[in-house]
Amino acid sequence: MTITPETLEKLAQFDTPTICNVIELFHVRPRDTGYMDGRIRANFPELAPMVGFASTAAFRSASAPAGGDAYGSFIDQVKTFGELPGPAVMVFEDLDDPPVGATFGEVMCSTYQAFGSVGLITSGGGRDLPQVRKLRYPVFTGSTICSHAYCHILHIGLPVRVGGLVVNHGDLLHGDADGVTSIPLEIATEVADVAGEFVAAERIVLDYVQGPGTKTVAGLIEARQEFTRVVDQLRRRLRRG
Repeated sequence: MTITPETLEKLAQFDTPTICNVIELFHVRPRDTGYMDGRIRANFPELAPMVGFASTAAFRSASAPAGGDAYGSFIDQVKTFGELPGPAVMVFEDLDDPPVGATFGEVMCSTYQAFGSVGLITSGGGRDLPQVRKLRYPVFTGSTICSHAYCHILHIGLPVRVGGLVVNHGDLLHGDADGVTSIPLEIATEVADVAGEFVAAERIVLDYVQGPGTKTVAGLIEARQEFTRVVDQLRRRLRRG
C-alpha cells in the first residue's frame, strides 16, 4: 500500500482525536484498540501533529551491553530509514521496569532529525528536553530521567509494545498533544481525504453551542441530529467505496 507525501501532508492538518474519530467510520478495528494509552504523553504539546512510519527498537539501560558501546546501534537505525515508505518515527520499547535511564537526548534526536525522522516515542524516559524542544522535534515519553545509564538498543525492526499498542516496523503513526494512534495503511488515503468533512460535521454542533444567542435543549437536539445525519451519510459512502 503506497502512501503518498500528499496524503501525509493532509493527515498532518488534523489533530489526532479527529483521526481516531474518522478511523471509526471504517469499522476496521474495535474502538478501544489502535492507539497508545495515557502512559505515553507528548513532551511538547505545542508542536504540530507528527505523521510518519514506525522505526521500531527494543531498549534497556539497567545493565552494561556486551561490547560496551551504548551508542553503536542507533547508527544502524539510521541506515534502515531508506527502507521505510516515508519519514521515520522512532518507536522504542523500554524493557526495564521501571525505566532506569533515558532512551534519548539531544545528540540522538538531532541525528534522527538530520536523517529525516519526524518524531520519537518511547515507553521509557527522555532527557535534554529543553535542547530537544529547540529542535522542534516531537517526542513522546513515559517519564523524564536525567542519566542515560547503560543505554543500549537490543534489536531493530521487530514488533514492540508501547503504551499498550503493538507497533510493527513500518506502521503509520499520528501523534500530537492528545496522544498517538496508528492508522491502518489500507484506509490511510481515505482517512486523509474525508477528515475535513468530519470536522465540518462537528462544526454543526460547535457552531450552535459556541455561537451567540440563547441555547435550548431543542436546539441542541436539532444540531446533534443534523451532525448524525451528515456523519451517517459519510459512513454509508465509505462503505460503498
